[in-house]
Amino acid sequence: MSFDYVSIPRRMLLKFATTLLAIVPAILAGSAALATDAVIKNTVVAVNTGIVRVASVSTSVEGGLLPALVESFKAETGLNVILIRDDEPYDPAKEGKYDLVISHFGHRDVEDFVVKGFGLWPRTVFSNQLCLFGPPSDPAKVRGMTDLVKAFQKIAAAKAPYVLNETKGLKYLTEILWNAAGHPSKGSWFINSGTSKKDAIALAADHKAYVLWGLTPFMREQITSHRKLVPLVTADPMLQRIMVSVVVNPEHVPGVNETGAIRFQKFLLSPATQAKVLTFHYPGVKQAVWMPAGRHNAGPSLPEW
Repeated sequence: MSFDYVSIPRRMLLKFATTLLAIVPAILAGSAALATDAVIKNTVVAVNTGIVRVASVSTSVEGGLLPALVESFKAETGLNVILIRDDEPYDPAKEGKYDLVISHFGHRDVEDFVVKGFGLWPRTVFSNQLCLFGPPSDPAKVRGMTDLVKAFQKIAAAKAPYVLNETKGLKYLTEILWNAAGHPSKGSWFINSGTSKKDAIALAADHKAYVLWGLTPFMREQITSHRKLVPLVTADPMLQRIMVSVVVNPEHVPGVNETGAIRFQKFLLSPATQAKVLTFHYPGVKQAVWMPAGRHNAGPSLPEW
């Protein structure tokens, strides 16, 4: 059957042309999207396998532990590790800026990062130290105690000033202590002023009070502030904050040196490195302030030795 363009009525021709003009942009847009998808899926990003980019929150960098372990890894493997201090490392990791991230397990972005496929399963590597600080005179006589609940009971019984550090995790820990200590009456000795971190430390020093905070940030703050507070209780396991390493997933983030990241992670989990973690000390602090946490991982994930 022949098709005679001239014989089509003008009204039908106009209708056809209008419909065609309406759908052509959509067709072209769909084609462009498909072409773009094809380009993305077939893009090959060069990976520098001789460099491992490791981002860590401040604690393990400022505390000196991670820089020391990085130097040991470099000497052992010949690989170059670029160590970046970043307290918000997970968004840059999504952009392919890091190969491995180290943070507290409780970092607010860990779960979202892993659940959405940007990171492989977190591996516990070590824990850093919270501490009960107090005045050198130690009116409640808690120095050197290994049971934080009993120390809190003694502070409450002596009605020695205690400043609540409003950092969420420390507020939570204080509630645990208060419940475990038998709900002592929160009188004037219990100072809840809404302060947190270094402001809580300053308030505790002013009131010759006890307070909870991380040992690493306290020592950093002491360099300039010289508060009249000292670490008194460190040995209770409740004072340990577990930290994890997360390998960035190359299936979601192009350009990641997965091999190098896994190799550094296995180095951190090796028995020899875990032993180094245990023996790392801060100047002037006799107690162990870092604890190996590799044993908390599932057996199959632990390295061979």
